[in-house]
Amino acid sequence: MTETRNDARRVTLGASHLAVSPLSLGGNVFGWTADETESFAVLDAYAAAGGNFVDTADVYSAWVPGNTGGESETVIGNWLRSRGNRDDIVVATKAGMHPDAPGLKAANIKRVAEQSLVRLGIERIDLFYTHRDDPETPVEEIVTALDELVKEGKVREIAASNIGADRLAESLAFSDREGLARYVAVQPHYNLVSRGTYEGGLAAVVAANGLSAVPYYALASGFLTGKYRPGGTGVASARAQGAARYLAEPRGPLVLEALDKVAAVHGVQPATVALAWLASRPTVAAPIASARTVDQLPPLLAAAGLQLAEDEIALLDAASD
Repeated sequence: MTETRNDARRVTLGASHLAVSPLSLGGNVFGWTADETESFAVLDAYAAAGGNFVDTADVYSAWVPGNTGGESETVIGNWLRSRGNRDDIVVATKAGMHPDAPGLKAANIKRVAEQSLVRLGIERIDLFYTHRDDPETPVEEIVTALDELVKEGKVREIAASNIGADRLAESLAFSDREGLARYVAVQPHYNLVSRGTYEGGLAAVVAANGLSAVPYYALASGFLTGKYRPGGTGVASARAQGAARYLAEPRGPLVLEALDKVAAVHGVQPATVALAWLASRPTVAAPIASARTVDQLPPLLAAAGLQLAEDEIALLDAASD
């Protein structure tokens, strides 16, 4: 991962030419807990602050009663058209988890890519992820289908989310052997209270092959914002149950305590420290965090300017280990 500096900080994803903000704005809330007006306000504020990396998926938000999936892509597409800023934004979307189009068979990958292009109102997806690995489909079929999308000009770069170390290594080896498009990034579930799925084998493959990590659930469904505390009544939100479960884990309160200590030193919020810790990890390029309202954005954006000291990182590591 390399870093360039200009008016807005940028990091380069793997060996690609995608220069992105060190914070990726999650689009999972668009069309779910944030309507189009609220979503536009968040997107406007993110872009005004120099942000350019927006993450979505075809399945967002099919789980909501009355939704069919693709709502987030539609909102983002409407925003791009209304603002006329397509060339300024790196758009990432995913395929393979929509309930009506599951899996990574070649035909399915190509079909859902076309549908995403229509909803987003763009001619090319900047970063196209396989949303979840499909062990029933050979990596040769998956990578070949993705390569064809790149050759057709419909996708710029490819990446993989929720993939294991062995399948990632196998996919990269096939790309190298056949001279096909190669993954430039992975999107793992990774944060201060969920480290095991990434650290170790997967992170080693990412590092050895020059990829970048773009972690999702960077704030553990809001738990690492500090809103959820032992003995508290919780917060009324669609993600409260998912966040509060970390309080039942022994390390949950310990992590909150460590975040509070570091945050107090820097005069920032716990969420800022949690994202800065992620950004300090080897291979991590741009953690993903979502905001339902404009007021939720500042502590997320502030992480890019926070450099944690070695002893602060050690404190957070110990609490979460």
